[in-house]
Amino acid sequence: MVKKLFDSILGKSPARNEEDYMELDLASYEGKSDEEPASMYIKIATIADLKDTPRVKDEVYNGNIVIVDIGRLKMDKVTFERVLKDLRDVAKDVNGDIVGLGEQKYVVITPMSVKVSREKIGGGL
Repeated sequence: MVKKLFDSILGKSPARNEEDYMELDLASYEGKSDEEPASMYIKIATIADLKDTPRVKDEVYNGNIVIVDIGRLKMDKVTFERVLKDLRDVAKDVNGDIVGLGEQKYVVITPMSVKVSREKIGGGL
């Protein structure tokens, strides 16, 4: 028992298989209509063109956190820079925050009173 514990801490445990994981029933958590609406939501968006930015901006102005996939913009540097400038301006307007994730493939934009810590947790610091 103690050997297994130390092996797992030191990373020497055997590879896990599917039986080691528990199946989660997420359907019971999604779409509950009898709950009160939340004061803030985390929204997921993809921006492929400049015309996609107004919806993202509206969500941030409405007080929601938005995780944006900007990977498709990498092909057009001018559009990429313009979209990032617009998103930075929104974060500044609402006194929120903006941070890039995953080699600038994703951007997280937060509304007022929500800041993103730049300090990493775990992962081989």
